[in-house]
Amino acid sequence: MQIEDVWIRKIFTGRGDVAVEVELTVEDPSSGEVLVARAAAPAGASRGMHEVVYFPEGGVDAALAAFEKLVAPEVVGLDVTEPYVVDGKLEEIDGTPRFERIGGAVAVATSFAAAEAGAAALGIPLFAFIGGAYARKLPLPLGNVIGGGKHSRGLGPDIQEFLVIPLNPPDIFTAVYANVEVHKRALKQILKVDSSFTGGKNDEGAWTPRISSRTALKILKEAAAEVGGELGVEMGLGVDIAASSLWNGEKYVYKNEGVERGPREQLEFVAKLIEEFDLVYVEDPFHEEDFQSFAELTDKYRDRLIVGDDLFVTNPARIREGGKLKAATGVIVKPDQIGTLLRAYQAVITAREYGMRPVVSHRSGDTEYKTLAHIAVGFGADVIKTGIMGGERTAKLNELIRLGDYLGKWAVLPQLHWR
Repeated sequence: MQIEDVWIRKIFTGRGDVAVEVELTVEDPSSGEVLVARAAAPAGASRGMHEVVYFPEGGVDAALAAFEKLVAPEVVGLDVTEPYVVDGKLEEIDGTPRFERIGGAVAVATSFAAAEAGAAALGIPLFAFIGGAYARKLPLPLGNVIGGGKHSRGLGPDIQEFLVIPLNPPDIFTAVYANVEVHKRALKQILKVDSSFTGGKNDEGAWTPRISSRTALKILKEAAAEVGGELGVEMGLGVDIAASSLWNGEKYVYKNEGVERGPREQLEFVAKLIEEFDLVYVEDPFHEEDFQSFAELTDKYRDRLIVGDDLFVTNPARIREGGKLKAATGVIVKPDQIGTLLRAYQAVITAREYGMRPVVSHRSGDTEYKTLAHIAVGFGADVIKTGIMGGERTAKLNELIRLGDYLGKWAVLPQLHWR
């Protein structure tokens, strides 16, 4: 089925930032039925320096103008049932590695909308359109319970995210429920430490108390142990240090702790956290150019997920560079970092070539769209990082629960034991 018409409009993310939404129509030639598909581009607060350009020079209005002038005339008439045809055309239209002419937001929203239309035209779920008939693995949810760093305006812990993941849940509902309960129990623990805490949350729905990183981990550990014991589910702890946000070119500056750490001190600090709190997941422990420190930490903890986000930015070339150095055991996959579903899928393939697990991830400025849940299942990811609380977070989690019902007995849940 061919694209009949396309539109673009300005919308808002859950953080209130302006984003773009692409809408397109296709017509079934046999029945005359018109199908409508829409998708939006999420936006991150901390963006890696190697990501695609979000908007072209001139901002969102320049992005809309580029869509109308360059994209719309070229994509009308393309067959959406041919996977990634639109993605290839977007690369051809833009002609730059980082989508500098049309912007990554336009590219990824168009890519998503085309995939949605293709799935609708074939009468199959989006995850099956992306991953084929045998896509049936439901990823385990990795959720942000306590927030700091840039996501909390620098007022909470210096570490950006304190995360929890169920490692052996019996079903996807229990997996999501476990994270929700840890989030609730954590508030009770926070109030014991700071009775004046008013319940503030950050962009991703995580609690934002003014406590130290170590206190945050103690609270998370206690809440996770309590919930895990009640549900009979092993709960793993993790952190996203977002170290590029701490790096000043020479040292990692932990402003709220009043500490500066050199590269070697940072390595020792992270290793100590892993040992002390039995962390199973560590994201961006070093700045985005320090492949060597990543490799050293990974060599010591190959049984954990040592994950690169800013390090790799969903870029196959950077993933290949890190893979050769054995710099990580996991790769964050954010399609908006690279511009299209096709490029993101290439990143997943590259990660697996080097034995790294893909972790499909949201952005801090996300939308109500549930697309990411389908991408995670379509890509066969073991883990989806999409928060715990907030409408734009639960949209993805609730869709995973629906997909569990849809797949029924054919659904597969990973059983992750990194320790």
